[in-house]
Amino acid sequence: MTTTLASQITRTPRIFHQDRARDALALIEDAPPEVRELVAGAASCAPYLLGLLEKEAAWLVQAVADPQAAVQAVIDSAATHPYAQVSDGLRAGKRRVALMTALCDLGGAWALEQVTGALTDYADAACAAALRAGLAPQIERGKLPGMTADDLADAGGMVVLAMGKMGAHELNYSSDIDLICLFDETRFDNGDFHNARTAFVRATRSMSATLSDLTGEGYVFRTDLRLRPDPGVTPVCMAMEAAERYYESLGRTWERAAYIKARPCAGDLDAGGRFIKTLRPFIWRRHLDFAAIQDAHDMRLAIREHKGLGGPITLPGHNMKLGRGGIREIEFFTQTRQLIAGGRDPELRGRGTCENLAILAQKNWVPTDVAETLTDHYRAHRTVEHRLQMVRDAQTHDLPQSDTGFARLAAMMDMEVPDLEADLHRRLSEVHETTEGFFAGTQAKGTPVQETEVHETHRFDAQVLDRWHSYPAFRSERGAEIFERLKPDLLARLARAAKPDEALLAFDGFLERLPAGVQLFSLLNANPQLADLLIDVVSTSPALAKHLSRNAAVFDAVIGGDFFSDWPGEAELRDALSTVLAREPSYEAQLDGTRRWAREWHFRIGVHLLRGLTNAETAGLQYADLARAVLGALWPVVTDEFATRYGPPPGRGAVLLGMGSLGAGRLNATSDLDLLVIYDPLDQDTSDGKRSLPSRTYYARLTQAMITAMTAPMSQGKLYEIDMRLRPSGNQGPVATSLASFESYQKTQAWVWEHLALTRASVVAGPPALGGDVDRMCAQVLALPSPPEQVVAEVAQMRVRIAASKAVGGPWDAKIGPGRLQDIELFAQSGALIAGRAAHRIADGITAAKAEGLIDDHGMQTLRAAYDACWQLQCAGKLLSPDALDTKALGQAGAAFLARALGCDTLAEVEAHMEQKCQAAAGVIGAALAAPQGTAE
Repeated sequence: MTTTLASQITRTPRIFHQDRARDALALIEDAPPEVRELVAGAASCAPYLLGLLEKEAAWLVQAVADPQAAVQAVIDSAATHPYAQVSDGLRAGKRRVALMTALCDLGGAWALEQVTGALTDYADAACAAALRAGLAPQIERGKLPGMTADDLADAGGMVVLAMGKMGAHELNYSSDIDLICLFDETRFDNGDFHNARTAFVRATRSMSATLSDLTGEGYVFRTDLRLRPDPGVTPVCMAMEAAERYYESLGRTWERAAYIKARPCAGDLDAGGRFIKTLRPFIWRRHLDFAAIQDAHDMRLAIREHKGLGGPITLPGHNMKLGRGGIREIEFFTQTRQLIAGGRDPELRGRGTCENLAILAQKNWVPTDVAETLTDHYRAHRTVEHRLQMVRDAQTHDLPQSDTGFARLAAMMDMEVPDLEADLHRRLSEVHETTEGFFAGTQAKGTPVQETEVHETHRFDAQVLDRWHSYPAFRSERGAEIFERLKPDLLARLARAAKPDEALLAFDGFLERLPAGVQLFSLLNANPQLADLLIDVVSTSPALAKHLSRNAAVFDAVIGGDFFSDWPGEAELRDALSTVLAREPSYEAQLDGTRRWAREWHFRIGVHLLRGLTNAETAGLQYADLARAVLGALWPVVTDEFATRYGPPPGRGAVLLGMGSLGAGRLNATSDLDLLVIYDPLDQDTSDGKRSLPSRTYYARLTQAMITAMTAPMSQGKLYEIDMRLRPSGNQGPVATSLASFESYQKTQAWVWEHLALTRASVVAGPPALGGDVDRMCAQVLALPSPPEQVVAEVAQMRVRIAASKAVGGPWDAKIGPGRLQDIELFAQSGALIAGRAAHRIADGITAAKAEGLIDDHGMQTLRAAYDACWQLQCAGKLLSPDALDTKALGQAGAAFLARALGCDTLAEVEAHMEQKCQAAAGVIGAALAAPQGTAE
């Protein structure tokens, strides 16, 4: 592979100044012809490059044999300069890096990323060398308490954070470098804190002077330390704890955006990494942060106003960085999208502009053609920016004001002036139109809102509208402002509802319960299509509306995930949650993270059912997949946390055995989870940990820890209620049972009803090998002879006891009562038990009852139809309300949903339909349990 500069040249600047070209050629007579032509063109356009050549020609003639290796050698040499010679050594290195990167850039030998990468790598090396040189005297003089020369390796706990373009590895040709200097105060005793801070401040000032002072050898990098917290009153090097407190309490959106690109570049890189990690909650919000759009828009307008850069695009003097259609527009566009979604997706937290545009397109946050267009313009803008700065090493971004200046720029670009001007105007205009369209959805503060007169089609109750601003969501001035922009559209959508006043009252109830409004209102402002979904949900389902008002962030899933994609299934869900939990910094954060994650998927299932995208059968399976995925991902997390105190689980560990609807894989929106914990200690009597426990006690406490993890009302609420009453001996028995005890109990002591329950049991979490043994043991128990007469008699008595103890909840109670869910499930389990096998699906149990002669074919079809109808009512009803279903309190939308779920037109039809199905099923079950066994045929 050829590495010479001559072999990589793809373009050459045109000669702009003949005398400079001749002077340059005289300095490199021994260079290859292609390189001589490139150098002549470059030096003729840029006096600064000619000045570099005059000092570094001898080095250059050797370096062109392998430019990349030559530049890397210069970067590596920064660490070898003696402290007394660091200043001159770094300046000589900067000249060489600047000269070679300019030639490789102008000659098309290096892509933009190689050019900016080389400049950034040298800046990193220079900062590290200057920092060591600044700290060395402080350590030698004993000014840094407890530190010796050995501590220079990690700068005694001080770190330099590269910000902006340096942090993103995107330094421009004549860039300032933005740095934040911090130190780890935990490495010093309290009494030494002030001395340490003073020493670090002095070292920082020395580092800055080494880099930025102009000497006879030039300068290295102009250094800006003003991005630190509150720079007017804080020292140039701050304690990390003080900086963290500032960002947590006072940090602003522009500082969040700045930290997207932040990275440790010199000093204690590990401490710097830990500091940035602590700022993740500040930088990356857990919810979709559409409020950041308005902040970014306000920043754009403020920059334009401050710099006087508003108005139309006219090329002379146009600022390629801050002007309309410039570099900053593309960066704001990219970073704002990152801030919106990066809290949910770590892949969106990269530093580079082009790489992040590509990821945003891949994740469907930006259309692919937009990302590709902006990337192309970004590279072109940066190329022009570099040429403007190469002329005199000036930190300028302004296009030339004169014809001569444009002629020089065109020569550097190897273009004709008219072609250059047309290309610049086109690119700036396209960037402006694209990015302005993104921010156009938010209006500047103070912009008057023209409220559409939706009352032309419907006049809403003014008293309802007037009380909105007394609600908590409107306490924030900003939230109220955003809502005023939303209000006309929301009222128009409400007016289109079948019963607008009813829809308004439902929406009013939602707003009244909403604790804060800025984020939700910003999300609706940026995504108007969500308003229809919101109105649909709150108008139809009071339960979902209440859930939404407390957890508006679940809307994030609609925008930021595959909300309408195919259902992923239990295994994929479990893996996804495990990935989420692996990123959380603490056990408590893992529990809260599980709640947030589960809530979004729970909401997705409900919305799909509500909107007819799925049916009750599918929703039941999905609710179960979700619960089992949560148990499967959370159980090892709880176990690991418990093991930190009491050691690893003794023996083979423990599994969670799902019972009832969980074991059967069919839940509704409010289902409890029926669980048993079964463990196998082998011959290990106690755990092996800091605080050992007897195995039985260990697993009992581990079970309680899991129950707490699931049910504790943390900041993100509860996950599920847990019911363990199906364990051996019920509530009087231990919460965790050994495998041997469970097997012995089931084979020798268990009641018929416990074997009935076992027909729907399945392992949902825990070690696979132990889970397989538990499943096989359950199958063995069910295969034991179960005399049909005894089972039928027991079930008949159980029906009587249930009828006596549980009052029927009326026609809308799908669960309790003859011929309803519980009745059919009990009968189906009896058929499976008599058949000697599991039957997780009730339909399979009904089939087994027919095969065992309990019912005939007509009875089987009757029970299946009744069970399906009851499930549809149960699943739809629990989505509308977690309590007993009150059809009189349902609005029109809720009533229509309920009727649709049952395949009927009205609630009256539903009631008649359910009555007929349940009476028929009750008759079948009553006859089967009353008749001599085996006579159904």
